[in-house]
Amino acid sequence: MRITKTMDRTRTIIISLVALLAIYGFTGRMTGNGGPDVGTNIGDKAPDLAYFNVDSTKVLKLSDLRGRYVLVDFWASWCGPCRRENPNVVEAFRKYGKAKFKEGKGFEIYSVSLDKSRMAWRKAIEADQLAWSYHVSDLRAWGSEAARLYGVTGIPMNFLVDPDGIIVAKNLRGLALHQELDKHIKSL
Repeated sequence: MRITKTMDRTRTIIISLVALLAIYGFTGRMTGNGGPDVGTNIGDKAPDLAYFNVDSTKVLKLSDLRGRYVLVDFWASWCGPCRRENPNVVEAFRKYGKAKFKEGKGFEIYSVSLDKSRMAWRKAIEADQLAWSYHVSDLRAWGSEAARLYGVTGIPMNFLVDPDGIIVAKNLRGLALHQELDKHIKSL
């Protein structure tokens, strides 16, 4: 009789574990609150970032841009491919900065520099005419916490985040950036 009760209890525990695993598997990559996981895959909630601006006078948070489409753009002043891509990013900012989107209140760029030199970073912003307000860096180059958090192993690298903070695309360069943004606008 004792063995039967022990077997019944073991069976109940196993069934409960299987049910929990089935529920977890059914919900997929969801957090306990029913929302997407924080991560860097398409469909994940973008990890929040909060770093000082180029003058070290103000902390700029990615989450402060909720309600807009945001391009989280990793680059550096010393990176040739980044500097060659910057005119495309500038053009996208000019073109989509005032566009009407199906959802959200516009488009912004949150630029994360992997520079070590504040002066080189500032000069590149001016030279490349990066006219947006959200330029941040911890000035740790490849030791950047933001780069670690986003899994950045090469630059330029970017993530397009929707108004709800969900990553909808990544590694958009050249025309691909414009084509992706076109999918989300009402009109130019």
